[in-house]
Amino acid sequence: MATPTSAATTQPRGGIETRSIDYVPEHERHGKVSQQGPFWFLGNFQFFTIAIGFIGPGMGLSLGYTALAGALGILFGTLFMAFHAAQGAQLGLPQMIQSRAQFGYRGVVLVLIGSLFTFVGFNVVDTVLVAGGLHGIFGWGETEVAVVITVISTLLAIYGHDWLHRIFKVCFMVSLPLFIILTAAILLGHAGGVTPAPVAGGAFTLVAFVAQFAASASYNITYAPYVSDYSRYLPRDTKASSIISAVFFGASGSAIWLIALGAWLATHLGASDGLVALHASGNAVYPGFGTAVSLAAVAALVATMGMNAYSAMLTVVTAMDSLRKVTPGKSIRVFTILTLAVVWLAISLNTSGDAIGTLFAVLTVMLYLLVPWTAVNLVDYFFVRRGRYAITHLFTSDGIYGSWGTRGITSYLIGFVITIPFFVLPGVYTGPAAEMLGGVDVGWLVGLLVSGSLYLILCRSLDLAAESPVIAQSERDLLTLAASDATPEDKAVPFGKSI
Repeated sequence: MATPTSAATTQPRGGIETRSIDYVPEHERHGKVSQQGPFWFLGNFQFFTIAIGFIGPGMGLSLGYTALAGALGILFGTLFMAFHAAQGAQLGLPQMIQSRAQFGYRGVVLVLIGSLFTFVGFNVVDTVLVAGGLHGIFGWGETEVAVVITVISTLLAIYGHDWLHRIFKVCFMVSLPLFIILTAAILLGHAGGVTPAPVAGGAFTLVAFVAQFAASASYNITYAPYVSDYSRYLPRDTKASSIISAVFFGASGSAIWLIALGAWLATHLGASDGLVALHASGNAVYPGFGTAVSLAAVAALVATMGMNAYSAMLTVVTAMDSLRKVTPGKSIRVFTILTLAVVWLAISLNTSGDAIGTLFAVLTVMLYLLVPWTAVNLVDYFFVRRGRYAITHLFTSDGIYGSWGTRGITSYLIGFVITIPFFVLPGVYTGPAAEMLGGVDVGWLVGLLVSGSLYLILCRSLDLAAESPVIAQSERDLLTLAASDATPEDKAVPFGKSI
């Protein structure tokens, strides 16, 4: 029987993380639910989120309607993200390894492509936004800024899970009071801007409202492929409802707040660059305050880039392992992260043009790619298999999940293809169905419903009873593995070998 383990058995505190795509045994679980809320709050508590609030005003939508569409979109998208978080603690695995149960040991590579696009795409846009923003504020060279923030985020990713949690906690404690002060100043009319203020609830167009909703929903749905990566060190007996609630309120609270703030900056200051606008608005409160707010926002975004790089590494290593068995460890982690850093930096240095247009296009494509996957994955976890998996079989093509999960692949591909006529990519492509709807983007909703429903129907023929004894044996194998990990000899069992 194949067993999920790595070349290391003990997670070093303060050093470089040793685990990657392998199973985290019970005795290494040291995470706390209380860390999840602030972690995901900070994940959205940076000026990338503010830029999401520029989309509605850029299409003629008022401040009030932009804030409303943003809030509704975030709440909708965060539901999917938060439910994925429960899988990390239960299974002790990175998110995309768990997807082998739906798509197969090798078939999962199909959805890994979309996930990798998400991580790299975010870091490219992040790099462009930070470099452009700091150049606009301080006149710093964009190339130099891009290189520096790439190096910092790469180091965070290399040190891994625990260090990311530590840095996010520090950034959270620094950023929160600054943004509270700025928001209070805005509400009291001391943050500059147009006087009198634009009337909230004025201009409304359905296309703009739905575009703002979709961009906001996609913002947190794009966290779905890697939210479990940061909950997999939680104890296995952690209540799913506790994890889901912590992630939901953390990720949605900060995003709703800053999207509304972005809408205010766009409508009152005519902002098109979130970082520059933060700086100007903050300095209107008190000279130098804008610098503190903008640098705190940059720090949070760079930390998030480290998180993206970390999960991109897990995605690439999963893909490599699906095609040819690899041994997880520090070497492959570091090499993969460095390679990814070179890729996103090179793309960033050759990217120019309208950052907001690029942002919207990237988020939209991510949404189309990820929604069919998240539908299949969540339906399988909560309605088909109900959280019961043979974890050891996720690490072999000869297990009960096989090399190719035809049900998952079929559902994903059909859901995605049906979405194409509904695509709305401004300046690139508008599908015939979208044109009939007046340019309103409902493609992501179509993909969600089709893929999820189809997978549920196809799984009616799945023999779950036959999986039960295999799952029981897998659990016994994991207990044996944990016992061997705890021995003084500390002998790890390589992937693909028997215990």
